[in-house]
Amino acid sequence: MNDDIRVPEVRCNVDGAESLGIVSIDEAMEKANELGLDLVLIAPDAKPPVAKIMDYGKYKYQEEKKQKEQRKNQVKIDVKEIKLSVKIAENDIAYKVKHAREFLEQGKHVKFRVFLKGREMANPEAAKDVLLRIWPMVEDIAVMEKPPKFEGRYYNMYVIPQK
Repeated sequence: MNDDIRVPEVRCNVDGAESLGIVSIDEAMEKANELGLDLVLIAPDAKPPVAKIMDYGKYKYQEEKKQKEQRKNQVKIDVKEIKLSVKIAENDIAYKVKHAREFLEQGKHVKFRVFLKGREMANPEAAKDVLLRIWPMVEDIAVMEKPPKFEGRYYNMYVIPQK
């Protein structure tokens, strides 16, 4: 921007007006100062580099406004995590699944995690079996985005609500 531009000549455009064509950096700076605006390098890799004479403060403000608007329109995904163990009782599974169904009905994503402690690490398939026992209880209202997968000391399954 302005005096930080270190190229001999640039293809210069004026914001909202005509193109000046290829001019020396001194001429471009002179024209920018004359208009009371900034000289900003837009495409430094082009041959010759492209510079634009514009109000840089106004440009930054408009860019921030655009980004704020995009963030406002963004959909935030809420992920609820339900932790289980390998030795979980049937009624406890039913209780946890009931909560998972409530989350799915609210449109939230659910991540089921089975933690393997100590000697349970020797038989990680038991954790996968727990997740596969849970799946039929929620498959009518959910889609399995990620099937049961072993990660570290956890077996994870990720489900999302059906459309």
